Amino acid sequence: MLPPPVVRRLLLTPLLFALTLLVVVVFPVAHAVAYVLGRQRKRAARLLWFALVWGTRESSAVLECGWLWLRRRTRDDRHYDIIARYVAGLYAAAERRLGLRLVIEGTAEGDAGGDAGGEAGDGDRPLIVLSRHAGPGDALLLVHHLLADYRRRPRVVMKAMLQLDPCIDIAANRMPNAWVSPGGGAVDDIARLAAGLGPRDALVIFPEGGNFSPERRRRAIRRLARLRRVREAERAARMRNLMPPRPGGVLAALESAPSADVVFVAHVGLDHMATPGDIWRHVPLTGDVQARWWRIPAEDVPRDREARTDWLYTQWERADAWISDRKEPVPK
Repeated sequence: MLPPPVVRRLLLTPLLFALTLLVVVVFPVAHAVAYVLGRQRKRAARLLWFALVWGTRESSAVLECGWLWLRRRTRDDRHYDIIARYVAGLYAAAERRLGLRLVIEGTAEGDAGGDAGGEAGDGDRPLIVLSRHAGPGDALLLVHHLLADYRRRPRVVMKAMLQLDPCIDIAANRMPNAWVSPGGGAVDDIARLAAGLGPRDALVIFPEGGNFSPERRRRAIRRLARLRRVREAERAARMRNLMPPRPGGVLAALESAPSADVVFVAHVGLDHMATPGDIWRHVPLTGDVQARWWRIPAEDVPRDREARTDWLYTQWERADAWISDRKEPVPK
């Protein structure tokens, strides 16, 4: 159970400011120490720089939200501008300090690879964005590109525990988003979000329900088998790089926003960084983070619920094949 909002903000917001101030104060000494650590000095220095940027950017975003609160503008669209500056700052720091290089095939506004979409006016349709979830920061990368490159206003379905982050807690609760708790569905919330989509909005859902890991994948397949969803379990077992999609939230979104185009996002390059130790070992990144976006017009989405589930699995299989072409399959 999360503490109530007032408790979270009274406790965690001052803690954020205190930790950021601590990083600023000790940064010169810590940075100097990092350079005498031998082989690991550059890695430690990179992570210190990124921590400094993260703390100062997040603190600045919280202060901007506070200023809007004082002006009684807590439902103002300027919160999207705050989040855009915040994630853009983190993105730039990740490029400069962590070696992030992102290569994207296709776009959210039409597909350079020849899929349907991209006709005149498509850029003013609402979007439902269904993305793989694997590796640290992939959600921030997705939100950054929706805001910066496509001028979309994202509505994100995310874990309730993320509200322990002061910036996410304050800003995201002032915008249309949905929170998912362990063991509890958010289908009704997702349906409401989708029903209110405007022409420049994008509803972001991670159908796997969490960050990919081989063990989570195996558990998800066993769950399908227990529920006697044999065909889905068989198809999920053939996908080596993805967990099976959970169709409930996706179907609710499609039913509530029948005019929305659907964008699928596959990516590879961050999935080997599952723990803090993994992040330490792989900084700076030595390979590109590759992503593939493809867009399907609303009129090409099946109308029947069963057909939509089959269609969702087909798109997920397409994503799995694309990932397999760019990495070694996950071991059984």
